[in-house]
Amino acid sequence: MKIIPLGIWGGYPKANSATSSFLIEHDGFHCLVDCGSGVLAALQNHITLEQLDAVMISHYHADHIADIGSLQYSRLIQYYLGQPSPVLPIYGHAQDEEQFSKLTYKEQTRGVEISEDQSVQIGPFTVTFCPTVHPVYCLAMKFTVADKSVVFTADTEWSDQLVSFTQQTNLLFSEANLYEEHIGKSPGHLGGSQAGKLAHDARVGQLVLTHLPHHGNIQDILYAAKTVFSGPTELAEVGKLYTL
Repeated sequence: MKIIPLGIWGGYPKANSATSSFLIEHDGFHCLVDCGSGVLAALQNHITLEQLDAVMISHYHADHIADIGSLQYSRLIQYYLGQPSPVLPIYGHAQDEEQFSKLTYKEQTRGVEISEDQSVQIGPFTVTFCPTVHPVYCLAMKFTVADKSVVFTADTEWSDQLVSFTQQTNLLFSEANLYEEHIGKSPGHLGGSQAGKLAHDARVGQLVLTHLPHHGNIQDILYAAKTVFSGPTELAEVGKLYTL
């Protein structure tokens, strides 16, 4: 498995950047994890849009779906140019029926329902899900190939269920949107120390922090995580290749 962060920000992208999103690839199969603002531009630094095989959406806040419409238009334009691509599956939960329905667009994309109690096979990946603690229904996801796995927390507060879900994963991409003084004051997100505790309690191999805030010194979030988790820990870096 190869994972590349395409964006690292929560809420909205900084200049020339994107919100938290990832490209995950194995054996030539490319899956996009979340598709918020700026993600399509970042994705094209690595593959063409036509090379995308699947999209996985954790929830329907704008910073995770803002570029879905543009992705759908890209497929439609190729169709008009006489270069149609296969229908692109976009996986998302149906707890919000209106938003789920928007994942299907003409003959270009098709919404595929996911749920917390069922795994799905997406290309070479077995993907399982865990509900998170967020103002809207949101799913963390685990991608597994053979004996290797990576977990993306998506957006969440602390969750004991997430600890169980994440147990002994090789690589954990955890949101860390809060400074320590803001823990408990902003719903639906983790502080750096909480991301570190998740990694520690779940005995993961490596922790990477994402969905970062725009204010303050984000190195403080990294420091807070490292005070709790002694394993390899870093801030997500756009374009960096993580290999399992």
